[in-house]
Order: sequence, then C-alpha cells, then structure tokens
Amino acid sequence: MTDTNTAPKVLFERRGSVAWITLNRPEVKNAIDIETDDMLREIWREFDADDDLQVAVITGAGGTFTSGADLKTHAPEWQTVGPMVGRQRMEEGVSGITRGPLSRITKPIIAAIDGWCVGHGVELAMACDLRIATTEAKFGTFEVRRGMHPADGGIVRLLNSCGVSFTMELLLTGEPVTAERAYTANMVNRVVKPDELMEQTELLVQQILRCDQAAIRSAKETTLEVIGRTLHDQLRVEAMWGYALCGGNETVMSRSQDFFDRTDAGRSGSTPTALA
Repeated sequence: MTDTNTAPKVLFERRGSVAWITLNRPEVKNAIDIETDDMLREIWREFDADDDLQVAVITGAGGTFTSGADLKTHAPEWQTVGPMVGRQRMEEGVSGITRGPLSRITKPIIAAIDGWCVGHGVELAMACDLRIATTEAKFGTFEVRRGMHPADGGIVRLLNSCGVSFTMELLLTGEPVTAERAYTANMVNRVVKPDELMEQTELLVQQILRCDQAAIRSAKETTLEVIGRTLHDQLRVEAMWGYALCGGNETVMSRSQDFFDRTDAGRSGSTPTALA
C-alpha cells in the first residue's frame, strides 16, 4: 500500500475525456519500483474500461520522464525468481502496457518526455503510440551495463520503429542519445522546447479528439495487427477492417457532410476552421 504520509507514486487525473498519468517519484528520477508498477497496471485497466476516457498522456514529475526500473526493488526479485520467470510473466509486462492484454488497448496513448528516459523508460515510452520530447530529453538502454538487456519490448519496439542500426547502437553501447537524434531515428514524433511540452501535448490530444474515435481505435488496432505479417496478409487485414469501419460507422455521412460544407474541425488551407 502507498504510505498515506507521502504523495502517491503515480498521479492519475481526469481532464474531460483525457487521462493524465504522472510518474511521481522525482527524488529517484521517477524510477519504477514494484509498487509503481502495480499502480500503473491498475490505472491502465481503469483507462481501458472507462468509455468516457478517449486518450491518455503519461509524463514524469520533476523534469524527468523515468530512469527506468528501480533496481533496488526489481533486481533482487529477478535474481530469485528462476529462469522460468519469462514464461510465467509472458502476459504481464512491467508498467502494464509493455506486454500482455493491456498492450492491446485501442485508445491512443501519448508519452510526454522531458529529461531522462532510459532503461525500462524506453520500453514504456515505445509502448505508447506517440512520443513528444523536449530538447532536454535523453534516451538510452543501459541494461547491458548491469548484466541484462531489455525484456519488456525494448528490443522489439525499437527495431520495429527505428531499424537495426539505431537499435544496435543503443543496445550495444549503453550510451544515451539526444532527442534530436531520437527524432531522426523515428523514436519520437516531435521535439519541442521544455516550456512548450504541455502546450504541444495538449495540441496533439486535441488533434486526436477532433477525429471519430471509432475510426481512431480501429486504425490503431489494425496497425498493431498488421505488424510482422507478410505484405499480402497486411493488405487483406487493412481492407477487412477499413471497409468494415466504413460500412458500420454511423458518423461517416455526417462527418463527410461537414467536409463538403467546409465546417469540419481543424481545416487548413483557404478555408481554415478552429481545431476545437
């Protein structure tokens, strides 16, 4: 249980249809200990089950995203669980969304990253759908320095998003990279000034919320489903879910009419409209 005399290790706030999740252990650079891991898992379950919540943002307090798994609590556990722990925990990744059922949440999740994002922090960030980082952010997978390597999606998601060369550089050197380098490697979607992080994250949230949420969830689920398939199968899966959405989504005609009337939210060009 969380000590009632101290602040919660994870803050969970509802702002309309948006869940704001803040790692709140700034005294240890938001390291994720076992209690924090448990709290995150419960928060993701609540976010997934709550139909009023459409988007989640996860960030860190004190100018740091997270320094990764708290080795003071996790390392002793890992040394005693035995070699079969990988099979035993196949459906349960650290921080909830890195592996297992919660990694298939169809609602968009954004990581807003400032300062250090290393070790398991990279795995958590890469399990999110979009990543926005400040110019002060630094990324690295330091596990090899401690006699380990990523086991909760760090290798897989880096490889899928960034390719072999960049993934190998992070994994084999144990050295950090800047936000700018991460951006060029497709590791993050946007890089902003530190004082613009929340404003630009809010903008990203509003760009998602203006869209039809059934379409958003179907697009995310389809993307996850086609990863790793052959081109032939990818095209078939995309067609199956894309046409199913077009034929079954009641908002298609009304949203199309808004487009014809040039009144849809967030238009650009010669007939701009406000985003919200």
